[in-house]
Amino acid sequence: MTDYEAIIGLETHIQLNTQSKIFCACRADSWGAEPNTNICPVCTGLPGVLPVPNQAVIDKAVRLAAAMHVDEIRPLSYFARKNYFYPDLPKGYQISQYDEPLARGGRFDLPMPDGTTRSVRILKLHLEEDAGKTVHQPGRRLIDFNRCGVPLVEMVTAPDLRSADEAAQYLIRLRQLLRWLGVSDGDMERGQLRCDANVSIRPVGFDGLNPKTEIKNVNSIENVRAAIEKEIARQIREVEAGRRIEAWTLEWDEDGGTLSKMRSKETEADYRYFREPDLLPIRLEDSWLAEQLKALPELPLERKARFISQYALPAYDAEILTEERSLSDYFEAAVSARSGEPKAVSNWLMNDVLRLLRERGVPAGELRLRPEHLAEIIHMVDERRITSSTGKELLAKVESTGRPPAEIVAAEGLGQVSDEHALREIAVQVVQANAGQAEAYRKGKATLIGWFVGQVMRQTGGKADPQRTRAILEEVLLSEAGM
Repeated sequence: MTDYEAIIGLETHIQLNTQSKIFCACRADSWGAEPNTNICPVCTGLPGVLPVPNQAVIDKAVRLAAAMHVDEIRPLSYFARKNYFYPDLPKGYQISQYDEPLARGGRFDLPMPDGTTRSVRILKLHLEEDAGKTVHQPGRRLIDFNRCGVPLVEMVTAPDLRSADEAAQYLIRLRQLLRWLGVSDGDMERGQLRCDANVSIRPVGFDGLNPKTEIKNVNSIENVRAAIEKEIARQIREVEAGRRIEAWTLEWDEDGGTLSKMRSKETEADYRYFREPDLLPIRLEDSWLAEQLKALPELPLERKARFISQYALPAYDAEILTEERSLSDYFEAAVSARSGEPKAVSNWLMNDVLRLLRERGVPAGELRLRPEHLAEIIHMVDERRITSSTGKELLAKVESTGRPPAEIVAAEGLGQVSDEHALREIAVQVVQANAGQAEAYRKGKATLIGWFVGQVMRQTGGKADPQRTRAILEEVLLSEAGM
């Protein structure tokens, strides 16, 4: 790639997480359902039926458009018929939007590894219905219409990406935003986020655009990265061999990790777009649109920047804590309950609470361990009422029982042992029972102090005050009581 640069644009199809499909009452999410069981006369295009738009689809699409900083959310937009024949398209056309879409223009802010931010231009954002699914089997093809009519937002970027890694990073950040806004789960393996990549190359320093190919049927971010890398390498080989790049549509084979030609790439004229006669235009009232924009939450990059400035968190902490909106909200609630000390809260969240979240497989907002519980545990550790290890055990206990931390500590006798006399008695017993190690310590093997602290902790069930225990052991090891 020293003589060429890649020019990449992405077309993403985002399944909105509404309860029903875009124009009928069938379930929008039919993952795992038996083929052709989540259908009705409307989504299968039987004669005489009329589609009815789903208000929730428009709500979520407008919310996404606002988050993409679009130049215009159009007060009046129209549905259109996109005509083409394929077995999984029962009507013979797809209801989409064309030259009068919901939104135009905009940008997506993409953080780069060097700390800068790249603005990827958004050309168009429009609504459409999904087609069905073709299942290939040896000697035959099977059709499943369950996905027909599933609500999609198609979003098209300008050719602003320059590598397979940048394309993958774009999809990672887009998925984060979709989940943050609550408009889509963005699971590529379940078809909730699909990506077609348009790829071309050009000599470094050249400003024009060369013929591009379109890669389809890619079902994971890593496969998008691999497919783009392979296509860039193929195009370079073709150009260096003196051959032209043809405008093909390519299919990605996940099992073989290979690309193959599906067909010559269509043009917009091939689809013979015209306005959908069975649907009225989408009219957005100014007052309604203002309410939607006002309800837009603080976006991930904005919140990350605020966490760094307001809470003096390292960039790494702020990045982790803003990966999911529920975790971000949990952090702020815990800081508020703790009356400050955001870095301490961050440490507990990133190490211990995140481990608990992975084990439970739920978002932070669904934990029984509430933010005020975490704040209480941190407070008890800081006040040396319980040890750090006991505090970590408390996280799981509170999560499994829902009981307040202080109640569990009192009921199970988990309070930290700080009594000077009691600790000294245990320390003397441990030292006298381990005369060899005590002698080695006195002869200069200072690292053994940690081993002795561990023995006391074991005898107290982990409840001994570690700092006080260490100080007492140092005295006992060098005194006559430990001889």
